[in-house]
Amino acid sequence: MFWDEKIETLERADLERLQLQRLQETVRRVGAHVPFYRQKFAELSLKPEDIRSVTDVRRLPFTTSADLRANYPTGLLAVPYDATLRLHTSSGTTGKPKALFFSRQDVENAAELCARSFVMTGVTSKDVFQNMMTYGMFTGALVTHYGAEKIGCLVIPAGPGNSERQLLLMQDFRTTFIHLTPSYGLYLATFLEKHSVDPRRDLALRKAFVGAEPYTEETRCKIEDGLGVDVYNSYGLSEMNGPGVAFECVHKRGMHLWEDHFLIEIIDPVTAEPVPDGQPGELVMTTLCREAMPLLRYRTRDITSIIPEPCSCGRTHRRLNRITGRSDDMLIVRGVNIYPQQIERILMAQKGVGRNYVITLQGYDEMIVKVELAEAGFDGQVGPLLNLQSELAEKLRAEILIKPRVQFLPPGSLPVSEGKARRVIDERKM
Repeated sequence: MFWDEKIETLERADLERLQLQRLQETVRRVGAHVPFYRQKFAELSLKPEDIRSVTDVRRLPFTTSADLRANYPTGLLAVPYDATLRLHTSSGTTGKPKALFFSRQDVENAAELCARSFVMTGVTSKDVFQNMMTYGMFTGALVTHYGAEKIGCLVIPAGPGNSERQLLLMQDFRTTFIHLTPSYGLYLATFLEKHSVDPRRDLALRKAFVGAEPYTEETRCKIEDGLGVDVYNSYGLSEMNGPGVAFECVHKRGMHLWEDHFLIEIIDPVTAEPVPDGQPGELVMTTLCREAMPLLRYRTRDITSIIPEPCSCGRTHRRLNRITGRSDDMLIVRGVNIYPQQIERILMAQKGVGRNYVITLQGYDEMIVKVELAEAGFDGQVGPLLNLQSELAEKLRAEILIKPRVQFLPPGSLPVSEGKARRVIDERKM
C-alpha cells in the first residue's frame, strides 16, 4: 500500500534532484532570515550559491542541541513570529528546553509523513487508533494523532498510563492499532496477563507502533508475544518533525527515511567525518521542507547505519538500521564503553526474566542490574535462582566485558513510568 506512490518510488536520480532543489532553497532562506546561520556562513566564507550538489551539504555548519538552547526561545525562527502555528519543546531535564516551532505547512507536512508511514504498514481508514503517548509539549502524540486522522481512522487520544482505562477503551471500541513507548508496551503485556486477558482472543489489536525510547529486537519480540500484535519500529525527533521521520514497511528490514523531506548523513561521532553506508555512526539530518525552523546538519546523537540495498516493497527512500543507542547515552564503567541497549538485549532474551529492569551505578564503578523475574519464575527456590543469576551475569560479562551484580526482584517491584523509562541511575562517587 502507498500513500503517495509517485513520491515514495521516485527514481534515485529524480529524488536527489528534488533534494538539491529543496536544500538550496533552505540554505537561501536560513542565510537570509536566521542570524545564527548567517554568522556561521560568514565564519566559513560560505555563500548559498556555493551549494551546487547534494554532497555539498558537508560544507554547511553542524547544528547541535546546545545551539538550540543557546538560541531559545525564538533565535532560530526563519519566519515572523506571528506566522508560526504551533510550539513544541524538548523534554530536556536540565536548563532551558529546546523551542521547536511549526508553521501551518509544517503541521500539515508532519501529519502527511505520519499518514505515509502508517499506510506503509497496512493501516486504512477502517482502523481504530488508540494513542497512548503523552499529549502536550512532546510531539509524539499530536503528530501521530493528526496523521491517523488524515487517513480517516477513528482516533482515541487515550494518553499514557491508566491501564484499566486503556483496556476498557480497547475492548469497547475495538482498537486495532496503538502507539506507545516500548517500556509501557512491556508493562501493558504484564497487565493483560494479570487480568487474564488474551489479546489474540479478547481484543481486536493487530499492530503497535513503538517509539520515543531506544529498544532492542528482543524487546520487540516480547511486546509482540505479550500483546499479540505486529510491532513496527519507528524513528522521529521533535527537531525534525516528531514521529514519522522514518518507519518500517511490512517487510521490517530497516526504517524508510523520507528523503524528500530530510537529507541524511552518517558520521563518526568523534571525528565528524562521514562513514560508508552500512557502517554505524551518528545520524545527522538536514530539513528540506521546514518553514518555521529549518535546521542544517542537526547532530541527533543517535547511532545507526544506512542500508544501501533496495527494499522489496518498491520504495526508493533509503533505510536506516535500528537505533542502537545515543552517543551521549554511552556509559563508561571501569574504562569500558557500554550502551544500555547491550544489557537490555541480554535481559529480554533470557528465559525466566520479566519485562522491567534498571541499571544502577554505585560507588567506584560498581554496576548492579536489577531485573524483575517472570511470574512463572518466581517460586522462591533458591538453587535455581542462584544458577540463573550466575548464568545471566556471565552472559552480560561476555557482552559488555565487565561482570555486573545481578539482583532479581519479584514481578511488579520496579516503578513503571508513564513517559520515557529511566533505565540508568548513576550514583557513582566521581
